[in-house]
Amino acid sequence: MEVVYLSFILMLSIFLGFELIAKVPATLHTPLMSGSNAISGITLVGALSSAGGGFTQLATIL
Repeated sequence: MEVVYLSFILMLSIFLGFELIAKVPATLHTPLMSGSNAISGITLVGALSSAGGGFTQLATIL
């Protein structure tokens, strides 16, 4: 039953994302994507630092 809920959430997020992006004018795509990429980068750095919390050598390599 959990797979059904997760599939529903995935389909809903795909639909909403497509509808929201389709309504944004072309001149705003570049600033929106740069902000999105910055947030993704911050998230990635935070995930790597928290993943290596107890393993300093592994955190240095990552």
